[in-house]
Amino acid sequence: MAPGLMNPFQFQGFTKRDHMKDLRRYLMFKYLQYLILPFPNVVISLLGLCASLYVVLLLMSPKISRKSTIVFIQNVAQADILVGFSVFAMIQDASQDEKASCSFYTALWQNFQTANAHVSSLLLSCVSLEAFLITFLPAETRHIRTIRSARVVSKFIWISVIAECIVYQLECLKDLNIASLGAPKHMLVLLNFCNGAAALMKSFIYPIGLLLRIINMYLFYKIFFSRSP
Repeated sequence: MAPGLMNPFQFQGFTKRDHMKDLRRYLMFKYLQYLILPFPNVVISLLGLCASLYVVLLLMSPKISRKSTIVFIQNVAQADILVGFSVFAMIQDASQDEKASCSFYTALWQNFQTANAHVSSLLLSCVSLEAFLITFLPAETRHIRTIRSARVVSKFIWISVIAECIVYQLECLKDLNIASLGAPKHMLVLLNFCNGAAALMKSFIYPIGLLLRIINMYLFYKIFFSRSP
């Protein structure tokens, strides 16, 4: 057998592995990455990307039960694909001249990182809330803790964050003299609106992030002490 190939006994050991433990470790790593660490880290981001690729493959296993929590975890793993796009945009940014770098590509790779962080943080908060509901209101909330509800919430989060990043991307055009290029008036109105909207959203980013951290800490506190003897 060629070295590096998984023999049948190794494959059998992998299939019998407790994958739920792997998913719980993955969630803890993601909470550390997005809800505890104050600033993004390149090494942590790359490790998170590798872990997410493993989880994407793991969730293809038929032994993983399909439920709402798994839907959220799957979307968290998929959000890390944006890290790869961010690296590509960063390379493009470095290859451009200074003027172009400060306008489009810089905003592009920053927005990929922003989308990754915001989508992941919101989805992880959904996982925390669901764990809280399962612990304290299992019967009362069973009708809302469904796969369909998780998919709807995940899509809403993705659409909201993508819209946010589109506004940020359009904001980068403010440094260009669009009017001198003969842009139509409605385009100028749209850009002015995006500039104002971007400034307003950025003023709420830190308070919302802080609120998410506080809420998640409270939920974990309640869950932990409810299970303590």
